[in-house]
Amino acid sequence: MRQTGCSLPCRTWLLIPTPLPRPCIVGGDTKAFYGEPVTGELLSTAVWRGIVSHEPTELVVTVRAGTPLAELEAALREKGQCLPFDPPDFGPTSTIGGVVAAGLAGPARASAGGVRDYMLGLQFIDGRGEWLTFGGQVMKNVAGYDVSRVMAGSLGTLGVITDISLKVLPLSPAEATLVFDLAQHDALEQLHRWGGQPLPINASCWVRDGSNDRLYVRLRGAVAAVEAACERMAREAQGRRVDNAQATADWAACRDQTLPFFRATSPDLCLWRLSVPQTAPVMSLPYAQLVEWQGAQRWLWAPSAAADEIRSAAAAQQGHATLFRAGVDGAPGVPRFDRQGAAVQAITQRLRATFDPAGIFNPGRMS
Repeated sequence: MRQTGCSLPCRTWLLIPTPLPRPCIVGGDTKAFYGEPVTGELLSTAVWRGIVSHEPTELVVTVRAGTPLAELEAALREKGQCLPFDPPDFGPTSTIGGVVAAGLAGPARASAGGVRDYMLGLQFIDGRGEWLTFGGQVMKNVAGYDVSRVMAGSLGTLGVITDISLKVLPLSPAEATLVFDLAQHDALEQLHRWGGQPLPINASCWVRDGSNDRLYVRLRGAVAAVEAACERMAREAQGRRVDNAQATADWAACRDQTLPFFRATSPDLCLWRLSVPQTAPVMSLPYAQLVEWQGAQRWLWAPSAAADEIRSAAAAQQGHATLFRAGVDGAPGVPRFDRQGAAVQAITQRLRATFDPAGIFNPGRMS
């Protein structure tokens, strides 16, 4: 199912069965670091771009997979809307198809939800060259298995995404950021206390800033609710308000991993992402950490040789660890993802057998 040098899509081309190619699917090629390395014939979706439809009153947008994320977000902003899951932008060529395929979300994930929570429907090309449609453009339209949401985070291993329908939300009327001088243990405890209260907390980030431990909390919502929460939270934990322009830039840097923390201090270090329950305590690992999602996402820099130590620590908290960015040596022999449980592995194998029986798409990307 390939014509040499072709990008996407031509229905005549899609239906030509040639089972031999092993395409490496890319959009803007900004997330090649994520997952196991893949080799094969390049299959780019970058030319298949454009907003197919946007219904602001219905809070729905349908967009082609190769559309740059920046272009889509700019169009939504013009209508006072946004993608609530705060997708990371790892470069100007980042596409919405790559956002869905990677399944990554930014600082607002813990409060707003992830990519799959906003998936309404999509079209994709399966391993038989068939152009399939799942879901639609409303929230309650799925009978049976919701395949469109399964594609979120599949890293191109089930098919080539071509068109996506997403739910969008209005921009919040008000936003504010508070900063608190708190050690990690105290920051997590405070976040847990606030989490049980009706506060408009949208995002959090704890990091060691130089020699200071600091917790940043972003609030979004109605003007009165944000102002009342700012006053109360600042009083309870001796916080102070951050200038909005500076805070906006800092949250974008956190989302896109351009903060100083995300610069490796040694080429031998790898960036690890630990996904654990929000209530997990401070993890006694001897590595620099950054904590997001009210405690549920923890980043750290460590050598690939620490894989067993890190994964054991995450498993002890009922979580898992991902080797997000490998060091210069590529971390040979260290799996990027934790081993799947038997039940999840069985479901994954059945999905691949259904949509890509010959295993031609991004083989080994999630192994």
